[in-house]
Amino acid sequence: MTILIVGCGDLGTEIGLRFVASGQDVVAWRRKADVLPQEFERVSVDLADKPPVIPQSVSTVVVAVAADSYTEEAYRLAYITGLTNVLDALERDQIKPERVLLISSTTVYGNTTGHVDETTIATPDSFSGKITLESEAILHARYADTSTNSIVLRLAGIYGPGRTRLINLITSQTAVIPGSARLTNRIHRDDAAAAAVHLLSVSNPSDLYLGVDDHPVDLGEVLRFLAHEMSYDEPPTGSVPITRGGDKHCSNRLLKASGFQFTYPGYIEGYRSLLAGIGTRHP
Repeated sequence: MTILIVGCGDLGTEIGLRFVASGQDVVAWRRKADVLPQEFERVSVDLADKPPVIPQSVSTVVVAVAADSYTEEAYRLAYITGLTNVLDALERDQIKPERVLLISSTTVYGNTTGHVDETTIATPDSFSGKITLESEAILHARYADTSTNSIVLRLAGIYGPGRTRLINLITSQTAVIPGSARLTNRIHRDDAAAAAVHLLSVSNPSDLYLGVDDHPVDLGEVLRFLAHEMSYDEPPTGSVPITRGGDKHCSNRLLKASGFQFTYPGYIEGYRSLLAGIGTRHP
C-alpha cells in the first residue's frame, strides 16, 4: 500500500514518517520537495498546475495543504484549486483510493460558543473558514456514492515543535491574560499526525472528526502555567481582542470512541514535553 501525502509540510511530514515506520511506502508532494525526508518518494509539485502522474499503487491519500499567506486568494488557491486538481488527477489516472483524508480546521465554526462536536452546524465568519468548509464539501461530493471513504479531520490550534507562540509571549514578556475567561482548544502536532494515521486504518470511519485534546482550557490558565514552568512572573491581566477560535468547548468524543489514544491529552503534558525540547519541527 502506498500513501500519497499532498502538501507535505510539518504535519504532513510527521504523518508520512509514521506511515514509513509502520512499513508503508510514502509519495510526498510539495512545492519544493528536496527538503523532505529521504524515506519518502519526493515529488516537487505546484498544485496550481496539472499534477504529475500518480503511482497506481496509491490506495490512500492525505491532503494537508496550507495557504502561503492569510489572504483569500492564497486560501482559495490551496484549498479549492489545489484540492480539485488532486481529485481530478486521481480520476485522470483511474485511481480509486480506499480513503482520502482532508486536514481541515475548527475555524469553520467561526465564533460559535459553547459545546461543539461533529453535529454542530459550521457557521464560518471569515474567508478562511468559509473556504475551508467549501473544500470539505468538494471532497465529500466527489466521493459520494462511491467505494472511497472521504474523511475530514478538523484540527484545533496545533502546537508543538516550532509552534511556540504562547511560549514566545511569555519569554518576550508580552503575554496578557484576558480579563474574562476564554476557552481555547488545541492539539499537539504529534497527536494530530497520529490521529490522521489512526483514522486511515479504523473500520467504518465517519466522514468527520474533531481533532482536539481532552482539555479545552481557559487561555489565562495556560499562560499562568507556562510562566510558572519557565520561572517568569505571572502576566498582567488586561483587554485582549478575540482572535479566530472564539470561546468554545470542542469535543473529541467521536475520535476517542474510534479507539484513538492521546500521547498528550492536555496542555500540561504537551507543553512540558515541548519545554523539554522533545520533538523536531520538520522543514
